[in-house]
Amino acid sequence: MSWNISNQGLTAETLLNLESIFALGNGYLGVRGNFEEGYADTGIQSIRGTYLNAFHDVIDIPYGEKLYAFPGTQQKLVNIIDAQGINIYIGDEDEAFSLTEGSIVSYERSLHMDKGYSERKVHFRTPSGKELKLHFRRLVSFTHKELFAINLTLEPVNFTGAIKIVSRVNGDVSNYSNPNDPRVAAGHSKRLSVVGCGIQGEYLHVENATMTSGLRTACVTRHEWDGSWTVEAQSNDLAGEVTATAQLTGPLQLTKWNVYTDTLRHSDALVETGIALQEGLKALTFTNLLEQQHQYLQDFWKTSDIVIENDAQLQEGIRFNLYQLLQSAGRDPHSNISAKGLSGEGYEGHYFWDTEIYMLPVFLMTSPDLARQLLLYRYSKLEQARDRAKEMGHSKGALFPWRTISGTECSSFFPSGTAQYHISADVAYSYIQYYLAEQDNAFLLEYGAEVLFETARLWMEIGHYHEGKFHLDEVTGPDEYTCLVNNNYYTNVMAKHNLKWAARSFEILHSHDETGFRALTERLGVTAEEVAEWSQAAEAMLLPFDEKLGINPQDDTFLRKAVWDFENTPKEKHPLLLHYHPLTLYRYQVCKQADTVLAHFLLEDEQSDETIRRSYDYYEKITTHDSSLSSCIFSIMASKIGYHEKAYEYFIETARLDLDNTHGNTKDGLHLANMGGTWMAIVYGFAGTRLKESGLSLAPSIPSGWEKYAFRLTFRGRLIAVTITTGNVKLELLEGEALSLNLYGQSIELDSSKPVVQPLKG
Repeated sequence: MSWNISNQGLTAETLLNLESIFALGNGYLGVRGNFEEGYADTGIQSIRGTYLNAFHDVIDIPYGEKLYAFPGTQQKLVNIIDAQGINIYIGDEDEAFSLTEGSIVSYERSLHMDKGYSERKVHFRTPSGKELKLHFRRLVSFTHKELFAINLTLEPVNFTGAIKIVSRVNGDVSNYSNPNDPRVAAGHSKRLSVVGCGIQGEYLHVENATMTSGLRTACVTRHEWDGSWTVEAQSNDLAGEVTATAQLTGPLQLTKWNVYTDTLRHSDALVETGIALQEGLKALTFTNLLEQQHQYLQDFWKTSDIVIENDAQLQEGIRFNLYQLLQSAGRDPHSNISAKGLSGEGYEGHYFWDTEIYMLPVFLMTSPDLARQLLLYRYSKLEQARDRAKEMGHSKGALFPWRTISGTECSSFFPSGTAQYHISADVAYSYIQYYLAEQDNAFLLEYGAEVLFETARLWMEIGHYHEGKFHLDEVTGPDEYTCLVNNNYYTNVMAKHNLKWAARSFEILHSHDETGFRALTERLGVTAEEVAEWSQAAEAMLLPFDEKLGINPQDDTFLRKAVWDFENTPKEKHPLLLHYHPLTLYRYQVCKQADTVLAHFLLEDEQSDETIRRSYDYYEKITTHDSSLSSCIFSIMASKIGYHEKAYEYFIETARLDLDNTHGNTKDGLHLANMGGTWMAIVYGFAGTRLKESGLSLAPSIPSGWEKYAFRLTFRGRLIAVTITTGNVKLELLEGEALSLNLYGQSIELDSSKPVVQPLKG
C-alpha cells in the first residue's frame, strides 16, 4: 500500500491540491494531475499545467524607483501546450463524461511510485442511466524524456452503442496568477503565442513561441486506436483535434502519444524533430512503456528507498517525497530543481539555494549522477555569476543569483534577494560535499575548483578587516525576517568554509595533476599569494558569539532588538510575511526559519556542543517556521543534541506537508526543499549521518514507537545498507570495495563478507 497514493476525493478544494500531488515528471517535462476531460462548466478552479524545465519567457520588472543594478527583467516558467485533453461522449445523445454531471458509481485515483504512472478508475452513469467503466493511465517517461503518454480503456456496463472521443492539443494556454500572494505571480499570465498548428499524416502538431525570450516549443501527438474507429482530424490557428467514433460493444482503447521539443535542447526544426522521435517510438506499446518505467524505478529505489516499519502514513510520505524529487531534478546544463519542481507555478519556476542545501544532499548520497548534473547546471551559469558580481560593484568573483532560471538575477526585492550573498557559499558548499562523497579529482579540476576560486574571490571583495577580524557587512542570511545586517553568523561561517576549501582545492589539484593545475590557475589568474589571502581571511573570519548567553548571535545587532510578541499574535496572522510590512518584522527578534541553527548543522565543528545546544534553545523560541525549509533543520539538530521527542515532532511536520496540505498552498506546487529535508531529518537526524573530510560517520538513534527503519547510502563507489532497530545498528556493504567509516565515534571496517552489527546507543 505504501507504494501507492490513492484518493477518492472529488471536492473542489481537494481536486486543486491533487493536481499538484498527482503531477508527473521526469526532470525535463512535467504535467500536472489534471482531468483529461476538465471540470466542464462547473466553476471549479483548475490550474491546468504542462511545463518544460527551464523553458521560460522574460518579463519586465516594474519599479516605482529603479536604482542601479536592480534587475530590469526576470525569467518566468511558462505553461506550455496542453495535450491532456480527451473528451468522451456517450450514446446517440452525446452525453458527456464528466465527474460533475451524471453520477459516479465508483471512483479512485492512484499514483504508483514503484511503477512510475498514475491512473483513474471510474464507474460512470450518465443522466439517462448508461453505465460504463473508464480506466485512464498516464506517464511521463523516464527513458524517453520528451514523451507524455495517456492510455484510456472504455468498457460498457449496461449498454452497447455509440461512443465518441474528441482528443485535443491546445496551444492557447496561460499561466496561473494570484494577485494576493507574493509567492505566486500576480500577472504576466499570457506569455505564449501559437506560431504553427497543423496535421502531417497521422500527427497533430502545435508550435508555440514565447513573447520575449525567443524560445519555442512544439508538441507532436499521435493516436493509437485499439478497435474499429472512424477517425477525423482537423486544426485551426490555435489547436488541433481528432474526433473518433465507434460502437461500444466491448472494451475499446486509445493511447495518446505526446512528444515535446524545445529550442533549448533540440534543433530549430521542432516539429520535424518531434515526428522523428515519434517514429522511433512506434515499436513500443503502452505496456512496453510501463515496463521501462518499472525498471527505471527499481534501479532508483534500490539506492534511494527508506523503509519505516509499522507506520504506513509516514512510509507513504517519505516515498512520495523522494519520488517527487526524482521527477523534478533537471538532467541537463539548462535546468535545475525549481522550488515547486515541475508540479506547479509557485515562485515562477525559479531555482533558489534550496537545491544545494536541501535537495542535492539526497541525490549526493543516493544517485550521485543526478547530483553531478545539478552541479553542472551551476557551473554553466558561472559566467553570469561573474557578470553579476561586477554589476554589484566587485572587481572579481562570482555572485550567484538568488532566484533565476537562465542564470541572471530575478529577485526584485533586494533585501531578501540579492543581499542573500550566502547563495554563493551554498553553491560552493555543494561542490565541497560532492568532492567529499566522490573524491572525484577530475571533476574538481574541470568544474569544482573554478567555482570555489571565484566564490572565494567574492568574499574577499565584500569583506574587510576590522580589529584583526574579517567582517562581512550588509548581507541577509537565510532568515528573511531579518535583512541587511552585518556579520550574519550563517553567511560568515559558510564564507569561511568556502575560503578554506578554495585554498584546500588549490593544494589538492597541485598534487593531483600539475599540468592541469597550471593550466587552470593561469587561465583564472590565481596565484599562491591570493590563495594565502583566502586562508588568512578564513582564519580571521568573525563568528559572532555572545558571552552572556553563550550562543552565536544571528548577526551583530540581532540580540539588541525586542522579542516579537508571539503570545498576542493570532494564528490567522501567520505566515507573518503576508500580514506585516517587512520593516516591522526587521525590528524584532523573530525568525522565519532556521538560520544560525542551520549553520550549526552544516558546519557543526565550528562550535562546541554546548554552544549549539544553547543556540538551539534560544532560537527555537523565536522561530515561526513560516518557511517550509525550517522544521526539518530543527528536527536534525534536535536529534544531535538529544532532544529526541522534539526531533520527532518536527519531523512529523515535514513528512506529509504536501499530502496533508499543512501549509495551505499545495495547489501552487509541491514543496521540494521540504521533501529533501524529510530525507535529511531521517538520515542526518535520526541516523546521525555526517560527511566530512575524515570520511563517513553515523550515530543512529530511533524515534520512540518505531521498531525499525532502514536506508541505503552511496559513498565513493560503494552501496551501504543501514538498518536501525530498537536494539541494534546493522551496516552492510552491498557493492564496492571494503572501507573504513565511523560509528558512534569509533572507526570500523566494513567489507562484503559480513555485516557489522552493534548495539544501538542513541
